[in-house]
Amino acid sequence: MRKLPFLFIAIMLSLVSCSKHQQDQRTVIPAPSHFHLSDEETFKFSDRTRIVIQPASDELRQLADTLSVWLQKATGLSIPVEDFSTGTSLSDYILLSTYQADTSYGREGYKLQCGTNGVIIHAVENAGIFYGIQSLKQLFPPEAFGGKPEKAEIPGAYISDIPRYPYRGMHLDVSRHFFPVSFIKRYIDLLSFYKMNTFHWHLTDDNGWRIEIRKYPELTRKAAWHVDRNHQRWNEVSPPEKGEKATVGGFYTQEEIKEVVRYAASRYVTIIPEIEMPGHTSEVFAAYPNLSCKGDTLMVQPGTYWPNVDIFCAGNDDVFTFINDVLTEVAELFPGPYIHIGGDEADKTRWKECKKCQKRIVSEKLDGETELQSWFIHKVEKMVLSKGKKMIGWDEILEGGLAPEATVMSWRGMDGGIEAARMGHDVIMTPTSHCYFDYYQADPETEPEAIGGFLTLKKVYSFEPTPPTLNNMEAKHILGAQGNVWSEFIPTSAQAEYMAVPRMIALAEVVWSKTKNRDYESFIRRMQYHYSVLDQLQVNYGPQSKRVDINLTRDEKTGKLLVSLETELYQPELRYTTDGTEPGAQSQIYTMPIEIEGSTTVKAVIFNKGAADGKSSERVFQVHKATGAKVSISPEPSFKYKARGPQTLTDATLGSQNHSDGCSLGFEGTNAEIVIDLGSEMAVDKIELAFIQNLKAWIMLPDSVAISGSASGDSFQPVAAIKIASEKPQDQVYRHAVSIPTKGTNVRFIKVNVKNGGPLPASHLYPGMPAWMFIDEVVVL
Repeated sequence: MRKLPFLFIAIMLSLVSCSKHQQDQRTVIPAPSHFHLSDEETFKFSDRTRIVIQPASDELRQLADTLSVWLQKATGLSIPVEDFSTGTSLSDYILLSTYQADTSYGREGYKLQCGTNGVIIHAVENAGIFYGIQSLKQLFPPEAFGGKPEKAEIPGAYISDIPRYPYRGMHLDVSRHFFPVSFIKRYIDLLSFYKMNTFHWHLTDDNGWRIEIRKYPELTRKAAWHVDRNHQRWNEVSPPEKGEKATVGGFYTQEEIKEVVRYAASRYVTIIPEIEMPGHTSEVFAAYPNLSCKGDTLMVQPGTYWPNVDIFCAGNDDVFTFINDVLTEVAELFPGPYIHIGGDEADKTRWKECKKCQKRIVSEKLDGETELQSWFIHKVEKMVLSKGKKMIGWDEILEGGLAPEATVMSWRGMDGGIEAARMGHDVIMTPTSHCYFDYYQADPETEPEAIGGFLTLKKVYSFEPTPPTLNNMEAKHILGAQGNVWSEFIPTSAQAEYMAVPRMIALAEVVWSKTKNRDYESFIRRMQYHYSVLDQLQVNYGPQSKRVDINLTRDEKTGKLLVSLETELYQPELRYTTDGTEPGAQSQIYTMPIEIEGSTTVKAVIFNKGAADGKSSERVFQVHKATGAKVSISPEPSFKYKARGPQTLTDATLGSQNHSDGCSLGFEGTNAEIVIDLGSEMAVDKIELAFIQNLKAWIMLPDSVAISGSASGDSFQPVAAIKIASEKPQDQVYRHAVSIPTKGTNVRFIKVNVKNGGPLPASHLYPGMPAWMFIDEVVVL
C-alpha cells in the first residue's frame, strides 16, 4: 500500500523529465524553481478521471473538492474525489499527496508531475498542495477559467518549486475608501492564485474606523462615517460643517471579519490587521474625544487630513486602556501571528503643547517627543505580546529606539529595513519606489487620477527585496516584500483592482521565484497568457505603460555615449528620431543602442500594425563639462524622489515639468547643497539649472541660487548668485530654467546652494506647510 504511489511518481517523472523542453510554452507565474514541459505527453481528462487524496484528511479533501468544482467548469466533466487505497488504479487520476514527502520542500513547496496516465501533486503540507493546484490550473488554456473549455487536456509537465521568501503580501487601505466583503474576498482570490500568502488589512485611519469593537460601540456608530464629499477632489475637500450628517463610510462586523478570515485561511492566506497608533487616529476622537490631547470632539475627515496633528494623548492612561481593549478583541478575531500597529507619520505638535504628555516625558525620563513615541510603541508591544501576537510597524517605529521583538515594515526606502536587519529584527520590504501601487502605472494624462508617482510593471519586476549591503546573517531577517494599495484616490472596488493588477503579479514573482529564474522578457511573454486569463475572470486590470524609456549611458571602455530604448511591452516595434522630429512609419527601427556625440533630442514611439501606438516619448540630452562628474548632495533628497541618485544631476538628461519623470531630485522643506567634482581644473563660463513649479503638488520654485568654486574642494569662493522669480502665474505648472554667468572662472569643484522657496503661501489650501523643491540637471558650460 505504501509503495504504490511512489511507483506511480517514478513512472510519471520518467514520462516528463526526459521529454522535449519547450520554454516558449511556459505559462506559470510565479516562475517555478524547475519546470519542464512536454509536447509529446498530454493528460486527457475523461469521465473516468478521479481525484485521489493521500492521506485521508478533512483539509486535503476540502482542497480536492474545490479543485473538483473548478475542473468541472474548466473541462465540462464531473470529477469525483476518493481516498487512496490499495485498489487505486494507476491511470486517469489526479493524486494529491502529503504522504512521505521530501521535507526539503518545506511548508509551501511542491512537486507537480503530469503525463499521459495522470497528475500528481506532492507536498509536505497542504499549503504546498494548494500552490501546486494553482500551477496545475495555469497549464490549462485561458478559456478554461471562463468555463468555455475547447478541449479537456493539459500538456505533460514536471515542476519542482519552493518559494524564495516566507512573506509574500498585498495590502489594502479600507479607511480612505470602504470596500465591501465581496471585494475583499475577490482580492484574496487574486493574490492567492499567484501564491501570495499574506493580506495586510489597513482597517483604521483618519477617514474611518472599519472594525467592530464591541466594548466601544461608538467607533462604528460615529468613527466609521463622514460627510459626503465624493463630488470633490480628495485633496481639495471642504471641511465638514457643524451639524452636517455623516452618511459615507462603513465597517465590518465581527461576524463578517470571521467569515473573511475563514475564507482567506482556505486559500492559505494569513490576514494581518492594522490598527493605527499613535497617529492617524483623528477618527477615534469623533467617538471618544477624551483620548486626544485637546479633548475636542472632531468630525471624521472626508478627504485629506494633513498635517495629522490630532493623535492619541501619550500622557493619558485611558488611551492605553482603550488600546489594550481594542487589541484584545482584534487578537481574538485574527488567528495569524501578527498585529500591525502603524506607528507612521505621528505629528508631535499636540504632544509638545500637552501638559499630560510633557509630564509623561519627565516622569519616564525621556529625551523629548521622539523618545515619547518610542516609549508609546514599547508599551503597546507589551500588550501585543501578552495576547500571543507579534508586533509589526512602519519604519518610523525605529525612531527613538526599536521595541525589542518588533518586525519593521520599511516603506521610506530600504534604509529603515537595512537598519532593522542589522539590529537583528525581522523586516518586510515595501518601499514607495517599487511597492506603492496607488502610484500611476501608465501615462498620467490617460489614467484615472492617482496620488502621484509613477511605477510601471517593469519597475516592480526589477525590485530586489534583499539589499546587497547585508551579510548572510543580516539578510535572513528580510522576510519578504509587500505591495501597498492606499485608497485616497481609489473610490471603487473596480479601481482598486485596476491599480493592484497586474503589478501585484510582478511582485508575486519577485517574492516567490529565485533571482536566477527571474527574467523580464520571459515574464512579459507569460503575461500575454495571463492577460487572457484575467479577461476570462473579468478582472479590471490596469494597462501596460506605453512609455518608451530613453536612457543615456557611457561605455566604460570606449567612452562613447549610448542611448538605449526600453518598454515594458513584449517584443515591441520601436521607431525613433535623433533630430527632435516626430517618429513616423519611415523612421529608424530600434535594434541596438544609439551612439550620440553631442547634445541630442531623441524621440521614440511604439509602432503597432504600421501606426504609432500611444504618444511619443522624448528626452533632451545636453552634453556639457560636468557630464558624468561625481556629485555629492546635502541633505539627501527625499526617499520618494531620489531618481537615479546624485548622478541624476550630471547625467546629461534634461527633465520636464513632470516631477515624477525620474530626471529631477525632490527636497521636502529643505535647502540643498550640491558639490560637483569636474575631475580637473577648468574654465567655467556659465551654469544652467532648471526647477519645477506645481503649487497643487506643493512644489515651489526656489528662493535663490548661489554658486561658489574651489580648486581643492576645501575652501570655496563665491562666484555668482541670483534670486528666482516665477515667470508664470502660481497656479501654472511649468519647468523654470535659469542661466547663471560665471565669467570663465577656473575651478575643479563647483558648489551650488539652492534655498527652498517655502513655506506654502497664504493663498494655498495648506498655507505655512513645507514646500517641495525639484532640481534638474546642473549644466556646466
